[in-house]
Amino acid sequence: MNPFSFKEFYDAFQGDKEAAWKEYYTYGGLPRVLELETHKEKADYLSQLFHNTYLRDVMERNDIRNDEEVLDDLLNFIASSIGSLSNPSRLSNTFKSTKHKNISSEAIKQYLTYFEEAYLISESKRYDVKGKKYIDTPLKYYFTDLGLRNAWLNYSQLEENHIMENILYNELIMRGYSVDVGVVEYQYRDKDNKKTKVQLEVDFIARDSGDTCYIQSALHVDTDEKREQEINSLKRIHDSFKKIVVVRDDIMPYKDENGILFIGIKEFLLQEDSMRK
Repeated sequence: MNPFSFKEFYDAFQGDKEAAWKEYYTYGGLPRVLELETHKEKADYLSQLFHNTYLRDVMERNDIRNDEEVLDDLLNFIASSIGSLSNPSRLSNTFKSTKHKNISSEAIKQYLTYFEEAYLISESKRYDVKGKKYIDTPLKYYFTDLGLRNAWLNYSQLEENHIMENILYNELIMRGYSVDVGVVEYQYRDKDNKKTKVQLEVDFIARDSGDTCYIQSALHVDTDEKREQEINSLKRIHDSFKKIVVVRDDIMPYKDENGILFIGIKEFLLQEDSMRK
């Protein structure tokens, strides 16, 4: 059962766009959620589905007998850090520092592969835009359905900025794009005339049949300082491909003096041609 995109969810939802958005980023896009009414019904369904289907599938398919607690802890770490850079080595160190457990990075890498094979999570690699090459590590992990992620965390971490980023990642995948995390490197001279190297991030590089689009996810760009912060990396990419900033607020889409498109998240998700405007 594949999760709905936001457009599919909204088309089946009884309510306005804002209510649909809140339901979607809280309970995800599994179709059964639309048939349930109360928070308890939805939370129980998603929690049971996670434990009885996804987690059991991982353990039974891979003959895991004694590491259920490790899997639980690893899922907690991943679910709590969507949109953050990580890798098996960092996660191994997290186990040591917070759980006082020695779990090798090789074992964690294998467990992450199991989660991916069960369609719980996906990974997005980093790509050096100017150097035109992949950076092996670290990378980012996203949940295939945020309802499952939120239920796993008992709805304790509903930060909309991270959830927005995950929803955008899933949307780009559903639209058939391959999706990487962009890295833009540049140098400048400090006040002592020393060269300093800086790496800026582009949330997503979406590619499809030779076409490329650079996308930033931003909760707000309501000040000049915040807007400049969000487009700093995009302005340093000197090619002709489309550049987009997707914001939480409902705004009239517009392009700034750099040709960067600003568009609200709901309009971006609901309009299938939003990346070709």
